[in-house]
Amino acid sequence: MAKKQFKAESKRLLEMMINSIYTQKEIFLRELLSNASDAMDKIYYKALSDDQLVFNKEDYFIKISIDKSARTVTITDTGIGMSKEELDNNLGVIAKSGSLAFKSENEAQDGHNIIGQFGVGFYSAFMVADKLVVTSRALGSDEAYRWVSDGADGYVIESAEKATIGTEIVMHIKENTEDEQYDEYLEQYRLKAIVKKYSDFIRYPIKMDIASQQPKADSEGEFEEVVEEQVLNSMVPLWRRNKNELTDDDYNLFYMDKRYGFDKPLKHVHISADGAVVYNAILFLPENPPYDFYTKEYEKGLELYSNGVLIMEKCSDLLPDYFGFVKGMVDSEDLSLNISRELLQHDRQLKLIAKNIKNKIKSMLQSLLKDERESYEKFYASFGRQLKFGVYNDYGMNKGDLQDLLLFTSSKDKQLVTLAEYVERMPEDQKYIYYATGESVARIEKSPQLEVVLDKGYEVLYLTDDIDEFALKVIQSYNEKEFRSISSGDLGFDVNSSEDQEQAETEETKELFAGMQSLLDGKVKSVKASKRLKSHPVCLSSEGELSIEMEKILKGMPDANGVQADKVLEININHDVFRALQQAYSNDQEKFGLYTQLLYSQALLIEGLSIEDPVELSNNICRVMV
Repeated sequence: MAKKQFKAESKRLLEMMINSIYTQKEIFLRELLSNASDAMDKIYYKALSDDQLVFNKEDYFIKISIDKSARTVTITDTGIGMSKEELDNNLGVIAKSGSLAFKSENEAQDGHNIIGQFGVGFYSAFMVADKLVVTSRALGSDEAYRWVSDGADGYVIESAEKATIGTEIVMHIKENTEDEQYDEYLEQYRLKAIVKKYSDFIRYPIKMDIASQQPKADSEGEFEEVVEEQVLNSMVPLWRRNKNELTDDDYNLFYMDKRYGFDKPLKHVHISADGAVVYNAILFLPENPPYDFYTKEYEKGLELYSNGVLIMEKCSDLLPDYFGFVKGMVDSEDLSLNISRELLQHDRQLKLIAKNIKNKIKSMLQSLLKDERESYEKFYASFGRQLKFGVYNDYGMNKGDLQDLLLFTSSKDKQLVTLAEYVERMPEDQKYIYYATGESVARIEKSPQLEVVLDKGYEVLYLTDDIDEFALKVIQSYNEKEFRSISSGDLGFDVNSSEDQEQAETEETKELFAGMQSLLDGKVKSVKASKRLKSHPVCLSSEGELSIEMEKILKGMPDANGVQADKVLEININHDVFRALQQAYSNDQEKFGLYTQLLYSQALLIEGLSIEDPVELSNNICRVMV
């Protein structure tokens, strides 16, 4: 029989598809199994309107067979089959989808939806095979036909013998090359893994004869090869089962089976949405972060299925970055997929699903915070940093979603508190939400600036993450209460008596501070009497938006030249050190300069800032001692 040629457009499409449309060669099996599932669904739909046709699901299956010696993989289905004309039309014209045409004529109902829409999935087999032989017998026909093709050169259709309704596809697997190992597709374990990965939830059984070594019945210590037919797929997805029939153990097992993590999920939510967009989803809140979570290599995203067939392993568009720790899957029939089914078109349905999922995750976290505080704090220890990054990123667009989920260590019993809990117990006279920054709680508690705020009876939030203060700067205020650092130039209350203030404002004191500022020219913006120090002699505060802690963090980043907070050196005028300063200023300017440099270095060390010249500091200390 004469070979028929693909049309010029189809030939170009086939060559392009084999070489570039699909990113992974293993996809071929997913496509062929989806087509086989469609073929059986078509009989189901016909049975709905044809009383003469009885559909017993038990009679329908897909069989995968391997022949290593002939280098063939065969996929057989008991579906509707194809006539000679359908073979010519569906397989002879690339990108003409028989499934799509059938779907248009027979609207899907009862949850059975046709998977194939583009008419190119079949040809993905040419990525691993150099020859395809398709034998098919259509429902209601006694004749069978064979379609044979070596690829872009064309195809032949001829009469054949086939005892049963359905389609058989024989793939002649390519020989290995230097770049590709095609032998792997002749191995049982490899095909089993691909089925489990992509087609585990196809509604019909996918069978294969599996060989295993088993002990001989009459011979101790001897084994024989036994071949048994096994079903490779589970068929019924967990997300399509009745929630009332499922237990936490079912969800935990699913979490482990899908290898979302090696921990136990802290919480899950099972979504069955049937509104503007129809989808099912199961979302998990992990207990521990993956080892690479806070690296550039980490890929966020949910598994995406279309009618139970895996389309993408990690669909990042379904999760905002700040919820990137969530694991799980989404299955929808409404998504617009591209020709290879590997990428999504950015359509309205996808955006709706993503928005709904974001809200569900937020509700799940709020529920955990409210009802299971210990579990939430465990989660927050792992992923709280991500939430704070979410507040800071995108110019604070997400702060409304995230600010109520944040926790900070409080000076009150060193417990984690929310912003709402802090504000709720604020005294009536307290104007601001006070916070202190530092490398650790222990370091913050030694801060000279902390003492006066705590003595006032005000609670202080301890910020120990480098992102913390940046996040609060973005939030700006909570329940109309602004955030205020304990190192801020203005604390919002005056702790000095009028007598102290009068002493601080004498002409002699003003001249002394001006002298210190002159000696520290360029290092501090000003020197002044402190309104916050009680038992400590000196500290640094800052003016403006950039705090001292933020300066430390930014200076550790690339291209941070010139980043500097407006520092203010504050002196405790009630401390013996101030009286020593006064005496030196009056009697010994050299000693006054030495004291000034020592106090500035001391203030830098208290703040955790580096000393510009440690040798000079050491020499100055020795001069004082001598």
